[in-house]
This record gives sequence, structure tokens and C-alpha cells, in this order.
Amino acid sequence: MATVNSSIARQQISELATSDAEAIKHLKQAIAQGKHWYLALLEAVKLWDSTEEDYDDKHYRYLIANEAFDWLLLAQRLCQEVSELIPHKERINLLFFDQQPIELTKDEFKELIGNAKYRAYLNYLYGIFMERLLILTIAEEIRKRKRAAGLINEGNIINEAHQYLYGESEQELAQQFKKEKRYLRRRSMNLSELNEFTYWLFKRRLIRNDKSRVASDTKKALLSLCHHLERKMEISQERS
Repeated sequence: MATVNSSIARQQISELATSDAEAIKHLKQAIAQGKHWYLALLEAVKLWDSTEEDYDDKHYRYLIANEAFDWLLLAQRLCQEVSELIPHKERINLLFFDQQPIELTKDEFKELIGNAKYRAYLNYLYGIFMERLLILTIAEEIRKRKRAAGLINEGNIINEAHQYLYGESEQELAQQFKKEKRYLRRRSMNLSELNEFTYWLFKRRLIRNDKSRVASDTKKALLSLCHHLERKMEISQERS
């Protein structure tokens, strides 16, 4: 997996960094000059440097484990700066349904946000989004097997999915993760910690399992993703 170069090196800030201010300035000016807001937004993403920040009483962590880039979280942050300049429906569709207001190819998207951020975005896509989808896919397989066997009490199928994929229960894995990262032993995790935990699980699975097993599980997640995208398309058509 790709690591992120110095263009988005880890930086904790409480005040807006100069490069980030330039990103916001570019976003506002580009839209004012007639550029489509989505293209201007992606250009601003490319210019943005900070990997996390505190803004409006909220902590934003854009880069998980120094490798996985949550680009939609940064998009949400930037959209707040120009909310009055963006059509409300298009903004909601992007941030909540990951629907682009204009179609871009993979290469066009990559060029607009830059190579380093695109590699880190792929880490997020496969290491966090797809990993969560895989857990849910395996859990659903376990549920179906139990129903086919006539079992009424399904038990904790999420724990069973973790046991199948990573060799231990979710609780045991979470305890190991918190100990390794020196996080507080709270019963729950915030979204940033949950993202990092999922990415940690992803890397654990790659190390723990052989290539054929990894490929098989990944295929299951991809098939589930296809069904998810088909359903999202149906919802989009219903909302149009």
C-alpha cells in the first residue's frame, strides 16, 4: 500500500495553516470566476496540506494512520466555506450519497486531487470502506446459514464475522488495538478511532491470511459493493 509523501504529512493544527487558507481562497475565487464548484473543490483538495484540524468545535481527521485519506470528510469541511455558492441538492448528493455532480474519469479525478492524495484515497477505499463492507457481507453469510439451519437465535454475528476474518472477537481485537495505539480503554470509539481500527483490521487480515483467502474475501466485498451501487442508483432515480 502506498504511503503519503510530505505534501500531506501529519500536522495537528488549531489555526488555519497558510496552505489551507490558500486552498479555501482558490475554491472561492474559482467558483466566482465561473468554474464548476466540484472541479474547484477537487483543486482545493489538492492544495490542502493539514491531515487534521479543529474547526467550529469539531475535530476533523482527514488522514487515517498516515496512509488512508478520507476525501469526503475534507470535502465536507471545504463545502462549509462556500455553502451559499453550491446547489444544496448537489452538495447533499456528494457528501451523503457520494454522487458526483459531473462525471469524471478515474484519471481526471486523480489529476485534480494529485497523485499522493489519490493513492491515500485508494487506501481509504479498500482499507476502510471495503473492509467494513466485507465485515457486513460475512455477517450476512453467517445469518443466512443460521436461518437455513433453523436457528432462531442468531447470536452476535458481527463478532462471529470478526472471528472468521481476523481470528478473534471484535472486543478482543478492539482491546489489542487500543493498547497498541495507547488509546483510552473506553467502551466506545469515536469516528476517527473507528476508522483507524477498521484500517488496522484490514492490515491485520492481509498479514494473517494467505493470498488466495484474501482474494476470495475481497471478491465477496466487491460483489456486495456492486449490489450497493445498484441500489444507490435506484435510490438516485427515485429521488430525481
